[in-house]
Amino acid sequence: MSEKDRRRRAWRLEGGPPTEPMPLVDLLRRTPYRNARVAIEAAEEARVREALDLAVRLGELMLRCGAGAPQVEGSVAAVCAAAGLNDVEIDITLQSLLVHAHVDAVHAVTELRVVRSSRHDYARLVAVHELVDALVSGHVELPEAAEQLRDIKRVRRIWPDWAVTAATSVLAAAVAVMIGSTLFTAGVTVLVVLAVSAVERAVHPMHLPDFYSNAVSAFVATSLAWAAYALGAQGWIPLGGRDFAFIVAGGIVALLPGRTMASAVEDVISGYAVTGAGRLLAVTVSLTGLIIGVAVALGATIKLTDALSFSFISPSVLDLRMSQAEWWAALLGAFIVGASGAVTMQTRHRLVLPTALLAVAASGVYAVLTRLFDVGAVTATGLAAVALGLVGRLVALRLGAPAMVVVVPASFGLLPGLTIFRGLYELVGQNATEIGTLSFQAGVATLLGAAGVLLAIATGAILGEIIASPWDRRVARVRRRVRV
Repeated sequence: MSEKDRRRRAWRLEGGPPTEPMPLVDLLRRTPYRNARVAIEAAEEARVREALDLAVRLGELMLRCGAGAPQVEGSVAAVCAAAGLNDVEIDITLQSLLVHAHVDAVHAVTELRVVRSSRHDYARLVAVHELVDALVSGHVELPEAAEQLRDIKRVRRIWPDWAVTAATSVLAAAVAVMIGSTLFTAGVTVLVVLAVSAVERAVHPMHLPDFYSNAVSAFVATSLAWAAYALGAQGWIPLGGRDFAFIVAGGIVALLPGRTMASAVEDVISGYAVTGAGRLLAVTVSLTGLIIGVAVALGATIKLTDALSFSFISPSVLDLRMSQAEWWAALLGAFIVGASGAVTMQTRHRLVLPTALLAVAASGVYAVLTRLFDVGAVTATGLAAVALGLVGRLVALRLGAPAMVVVVPASFGLLPGLTIFRGLYELVGQNATEIGTLSFQAGVATLLGAAGVLLAIATGAILGEIIASPWDRRVARVRRRVRV
């Protein structure tokens, strides 16, 4: 047995030194690069420095563009392996990346990068994936890879800001259609989200933290939805209490930190406790701001409704379910949600259609489980997410992209916007005289159910990717054969 095999076995049996570097082969075990062309000859110091510089700059870009810690570690390890580095330590936190490699028994090289800001850009993540794949397969060398990475950083974002704003509003409207709204209500939802985007741009110079910006956006969205309801109550537009719930639910989905939640859970499951805890705290704070904004606006609008003696049929909101919409409307809405979500994540043009089709498939699985087999929402969402993760990883690899690029936006149609609204209404509406069945406990239980759905989406998608990982090599081989 070779020294490398003995060390790998010691690692797996937990019999080796606890601080010994993990073999790069093990770091690549569940990544698309686990069959990387690992260099045999040990690298010289100049090549070690060149490889580590490329690795940390590549990892920094991935963190800034929204990648999770496992994806960053896999890409960094693949670059190091292709350069001939054997003993490498990789440490990733929420805002920093440190890579340490030994040149020989005496000398070592350490590189550190700090991520000071982040913005989702899946097109760049796809470009980085293609670059790493070419590097580990021997199609490019380190100097050429470094130049290509500089080009990736300099390229302009694929979708302009106005397109992302429009896609966000269309996404919210499609969510409303998925849960049973009319086309008129969907149009009102578009206007509400566009108004919220205008408010966000107005307060952007203040550089508010996410907690406050989410609270302001949620308050504005709920208040504008109530204003539209008030016009409907006067008979000026065809919009009622149910439509008010649909508009708010669509706005909630547009504001939910879905990608950060998925990254946080993936980091925790993959063993990055510190990074995962940091992301979870960020999700909790952002979600709390969203909940507070909606709750404050709901409390104020309920009092206005009573003061103006409107016929607010809000108790019926508690009976709303995802199965209210027709099949065709739910699937069409899911298609639009997937396509719009892909645009908001700045994905490549050629990946928009596959993402939309995956969103339809995931929503279809959910609809079949809930409508035909009466499966609970959390279980049905989890199973739909597993199917999405499994198929999404294979589709993404076939298209030369990391799985998260298609899986994350395709999962937006499963987000529990209506459930969160119902829970908040139960919390703030419990003192309304016409609603005797509402209670604080019921609201908390409903919100916990929404949290369970969010967790089911994240864990289910990750499980689906793990199940699909053994087929990575076969799918990659087919893609390379077609490319040739």
